[in-house]
Amino acid sequence: MPERKSATPAHAIKPAAGKRAPAGGKPNAGTGRAVKTAASQTPKQAPRAQRAAAHEPQSVAQTEPRNGNSSQQAYERLRHKIMESELTPGSYLLEQELALMLGVSRTPIREAAIRLQGEGLVEIVPRHGIRIVPTSVSDISHIYQVLTSLESTAAALVAARSGVDLSPLESACRKMSEALAEQDMQAWALADEAFHEALVQLGGNARLAQVVMNCRDQVHRVRRFTQRLRPHPQPKKSIDEHYEIIEAIRRGDAARASRLYRAHRERGWREQTAVLQQHGIHQA
Repeated sequence: MPERKSATPAHAIKPAAGKRAPAGGKPNAGTGRAVKTAASQTPKQAPRAQRAAAHEPQSVAQTEPRNGNSSQQAYERLRHKIMESELTPGSYLLEQELALMLGVSRTPIREAAIRLQGEGLVEIVPRHGIRIVPTSVSDISHIYQVLTSLESTAAALVAARSGVDLSPLESACRKMSEALAEQDMQAWALADEAFHEALVQLGGNARLAQVVMNCRDQVHRVRRFTQRLRPHPQPKKSIDEHYEIIEAIRRGDAARASRLYRAHRERGWREQTAVLQQHGIHQA
C-alpha cells in the first residue's frame, strides 16, 4: 500500500519543544516560556511606583541646595516680609505655607523661625504654626521716645564735630526730591531712612548707633504698615525739615540741630498715630 502523504507542508509544522521567547525575554529552563525582565517591560507593564517616579517632579527638598544657604536665605526673606508688613501682624502661618511661599523645604523655615523668635519678631506656637508678633501702639510710642532722644543727641554730636562730610545727608535729600517728583513713595521712604541712618553714623558714637538701629527696626515696620493704609501726608515738608537740620549742623549749632531733629521726629510719630487711630488699630 503506498505511503500516505501529509496535507500540511513540512515547513509549516512548529516544533513542540516550547514556545519561542519574545524579543527581550529569556526562556525559562523548565517551561520554555519567556520570563520578562525589568528592561523588557513596557511602560504599561512597569510597576506603578516606577511609572510614577519617572513622571513625578522633584520636590523642593530634592532641588534645594544642601548647605546653609537655604536657611540664611529663608531667614532674610522672611524677616524682610515681616519688616515690610507683608505678613499681617498677629497672624498665624504654618511652616508648610511659608515653605511654599519662599520655595524652600520646611527645615530652613523652622531654622529661620527660631532665629526670628530670638529677635522677638515671631512666636513659634506648637500645633498652630508661627505667629507674627505685633507691636502695640503704646510700645511703639515708647520706642519713638527712645529713638527721638538718641537721634536728637546724634544730630548735636554731628554739629559739634568739625570737618564732617555732610554729602550723605544732602544726597539722601536729593533722592527724596527725585522720588517725590516721580511719585515713587517707596523710593522716597528708602531715601528718608538713608538720611536718618547717615546722620546717626556721622555722630561718631558706635554705642548710640547700635541702640538706634535696634529701635529703628520696629519703627520701620510700623511705618511700612501705616504707609500701606495711607501715603505720607507731608513728604515735601519732611525734605524741607531735613535741609534745615543740615544747615544747623553746617553752622555748628548743636542746640538748634538737636531741637529741629526732635520736632521732626515728633511730628512724624503724631502723623503715624493719627493713621492708626483712624483705622481703629491698636497694634501693628
